[in-house]
Amino acid sequence: MSTKTIGILVTGHSPAELTGEYGNYADMFMRLLGKFDFEFKTYFVVDGVFPESPKEVDGWLLTGSKFGVYEDHEWIRKLEDFIRRVHAEGVPMVGICFGHQVMAKALGGHVEKFKGGWSAGPVTYRRSDTGEEQVLLAWHQDQVIKVPEGAEVVGKTDQCENAVIRYGDWGLSYQPHPEFSPAFFEGLASARRSAIPESLYEEVKSVEASISTDRVADEIGSFLARER
Repeated sequence: MSTKTIGILVTGHSPAELTGEYGNYADMFMRLLGKFDFEFKTYFVVDGVFPESPKEVDGWLLTGSKFGVYEDHEWIRKLEDFIRRVHAEGVPMVGICFGHQVMAKALGGHVEKFKGGWSAGPVTYRRSDTGEEQVLLAWHQDQVIKVPEGAEVVGKTDQCENAVIRYGDWGLSYQPHPEFSPAFFEGLASARRSAIPESLYEEVKSVEASISTDRVADEIGSFLARER
């Protein structure tokens, strides 16, 4: 089996004070999927750097971002168009947080700020496809409110009904961040403390829970590696 190349579409920048130790979001995904025989290409779409073709690589991965998918930025609209092209060509795609939301929006779903507030810190996700409970790190208020036609919700929480979505054999997306280590999350929470209620920050500033990183890394890597 030949080595597959995965294109990472970077939709945001991690806090500058954390990049020296943890790298950017693309670096985190390369570490997450390190056990797989992948090569990676990185495209900072947040800065307007886009692939020319959906078929430049064998699979795509969309990162998280501080932006909302409904914000009026040219690069977000261009990204939605690219996602539709990738979907039409059948090149597999995985989305995380903002990536999860923009995949849904591009294909006819709806995203908005959840009226129930933020989800942050270790959260338990109930998976209907595997029967598992997975603990992953969340950092969001926006969420997918309406799922695109034909997509299947396979993971949820009490705060987030559409937390893991499958698009048949083509796509897979997660609202939480499997690429975040507990140490990075603690740094992120500190750097962006003003974004969330102070009471919530006090709850999540230290991560003690055991995180289901390996299980989800295997799922994402296997999905992208599978022959189609």
